[in-house]
Amino acid sequence: MKFTTAVALLSSLISVQGFLPASAPSPNLFGVPTLLSSSRFSNASPSAPSSSPARALGEVPPAGSRIPPAVQVETAWKRAQTLLNAIDRASPEEKGDLELTLYQNLQTLSYTSPDTFYALITAHLPALMPFVYTPVVGAACVNWYEVAGHAAINTGVFVDGFSSDKASIKKQLEDYRDNKSAGGVDAIVVTDGERILGLGDLGANGMGIPCGKLHLYTACGGVNPGKCLPVTLDCGCNVDEIREKDTYAGVKRKRDMSVEQFDKLVQNFMEASMEVFGREVLIQFEDFGNGNAFRVLEDWQPKATCFNDDIQGTASVVLGGLFASLRLTPEVASLKDHKFVFLGAGEAGVGIANLISYAIRVETGCSDEESYKNIHLVDSKGLVSKSRTDDLAHHKLPYAHDVGEAKTLEEAVQLINPTAIIGVSAQPQTFTESVIKHMAKTNKNPIVFALSNPTSKAECTAEQAYKWSDGNCVFASGSPFAPVEIAGTTKIPGQGNNAYVFPGIGLGALTAGSSSVSDNDMYIAAKSLSETVGQDRLDAGCLYPPLGDIRDVSKKIATDIATKAWEDGIARHPKPADVSKAVEERMWSPFD
Repeated sequence: MKFTTAVALLSSLISVQGFLPASAPSPNLFGVPTLLSSSRFSNASPSAPSSSPARALGEVPPAGSRIPPAVQVETAWKRAQTLLNAIDRASPEEKGDLELTLYQNLQTLSYTSPDTFYALITAHLPALMPFVYTPVVGAACVNWYEVAGHAAINTGVFVDGFSSDKASIKKQLEDYRDNKSAGGVDAIVVTDGERILGLGDLGANGMGIPCGKLHLYTACGGVNPGKCLPVTLDCGCNVDEIREKDTYAGVKRKRDMSVEQFDKLVQNFMEASMEVFGREVLIQFEDFGNGNAFRVLEDWQPKATCFNDDIQGTASVVLGGLFASLRLTPEVASLKDHKFVFLGAGEAGVGIANLISYAIRVETGCSDEESYKNIHLVDSKGLVSKSRTDDLAHHKLPYAHDVGEAKTLEEAVQLINPTAIIGVSAQPQTFTESVIKHMAKTNKNPIVFALSNPTSKAECTAEQAYKWSDGNCVFASGSPFAPVEIAGTTKIPGQGNNAYVFPGIGLGALTAGSSSVSDNDMYIAAKSLSETVGQDRLDAGCLYPPLGDIRDVSKKIATDIATKAWEDGIARHPKPADVSKAVEERMWSPFD
């Protein structure tokens, strides 16, 4: 079913419910007044009414008339529930398009009535997060300009990587600061669109990722949405089908920059950002290709307040889950007692491995080599080993051990007998029945983390993992899975969503005015996260706290991060008497 057909279906559905005239061009799902003139979000004047479906959220009310905030949010939630119910009942052919319809309506609400949008998703985060970020954002990015409408062109900053110098980038950022921000920018999420989730190179369509991440910075961490900036460094796209589409608005050429040209572009952007927004502006790198991501992070981590969420944020949330899992696996007392096998040796896999080894060194005082020895990587060519050092990328070398050879994950699992397997491969159904049964045979409670996003790329489902391990595995995933009934008990799969950590990390850095974000910050965030998991969640096999608690989680992480920044002397702001109170006071809330 085409997306436009889904829109028509939904319009009819909502009309039946009395929410929308059947003749409406697209679903005015939330029906709230537009608040584009709010100076809390932007210095821009209200846009003229538009007939575009992406702008059809209702007329601006007469001057002086306002719908009470609680009514706006309750109305929006009731209408969202209508679509959520339709999604639950939909056939597989209809479901994906209806999910995109809800995504589109939420995006529209985010720029026509930001207070209502953030109040809505904050109050109903477990239900709505999948439609703000993963997994639905992946499908939205594939067809970004059709799905996102006005937001696709007018949200954030697109930097032409082939023709922009530092002066022109600086002018773009100054224009944004002066005309669209709430007096400046605190947080930037920037991508070049080369490795979007598990979907690969989407070029400028990848802008949906910075937009979604910044929505979560606000909803989960209280970062002022008027001071958030999504950026795409448009360096072309190597996928012909995407680049040659009539609706594709990015630079229509392949990625043919040299490393030197790309690094100069990043340098120009980073320097311009800090000159326009201040040295303390937080910059999060997102979904850069493996060939650039590690180098860019290594170059800029000492010189800017920045981190890479794919490498470091993913690692932190996974490490938090592993810390929590130690309370469920008494036979494995600490991280150093685990034997890990990773399927996938890109940004996420190596980033997690690096943070695990860092944590082992922090907690045991061992050498680098000792901390690496029980961490094994499987890439597209098989087990990373000493026999392959001539063809390995630099970031894989620490994990090249002399343990023998294995061409597949199954062979590696049989060779190493790991206590934990971690999937970050974007290769679906690679945690097979035989792999998980072997894990269950050699471990009382094997760790199975199928982390690839979106759901279609997961290495296995929660139901498969529990079934094949007779309910004994400790499972986590990257995208959400429903609870699973097995052997008379209900298992709640934990979602290792980066949103548990990156908003708190960013909030802590902003509160302190940190001059950098370190690996130790990622370790601190993981420890803090694990401490928020209650015994009731662990009893159900879940390694993460409820999403409904996420603002409290972010506050705890931010407090711990900021406190350490002052202890280490990297905070540029004066230290308050009560750090936790300072964090709370900084957290933005809708309608305040």
